[in-house]
Amino acid sequence: MLNEIAKDTDVRMQKSVEGLVSQFKKIRTGRAHPSILDSVQVMYYGAPVPLQQVANVSVEDARTLLISPWEKQTISDIEKAIYKSDLGLNPSSNGGVIRLPMPALTEETRKVYIRQARQEVESARVSLRSIRRDANNDLKELLKEKEISEDDERRGQEGIQKLTDKYVSELDGLLEQKEADLMEI
Repeated sequence: MLNEIAKDTDVRMQKSVEGLVSQFKKIRTGRAHPSILDSVQVMYYGAPVPLQQVANVSVEDARTLLISPWEKQTISDIEKAIYKSDLGLNPSSNGGVIRLPMPALTEETRKVYIRQARQEVESARVSLRSIRRDANNDLKELLKEKEISEDDERRGQEGIQKLTDKYVSELDGLLEQKEADLMEI
């Protein structure tokens, strides 16, 4: 029983960390990286599809992404999708490819992105605390139904707290890394 609760808690907490990582991908640094465009949805024959399904996205140089559509007629749709994505990027097409230059980050935009990263980490921490609360409630329910002893409940809560501490420190490490990436010139 205790192991099942601990495994479920571990899996749920890992998903929270993965969610934070995917949110961090949307916060751009000064360098060009294809994952910045992961959230871009292109209208393709009337249905929204991820950009990676209609084009190849590669890094041309440190500050430029190169988007090569599979079909030439989708270039305007891809450009519209990038404009609508609120990433603050301005694509330029010439012939069969789209170049996407990454503007240099100003000190002000870096601070805004750091603030956004901290908010994402805080919401991930809230998620971890919620998962911990659910697990502790499950333990209390088992104790109430006399399926486990008080010692087992206490050991289970200590294990859950250790998991929570582990994942909170992982979140802090991710934030530290993202802040360093954002402040790098």
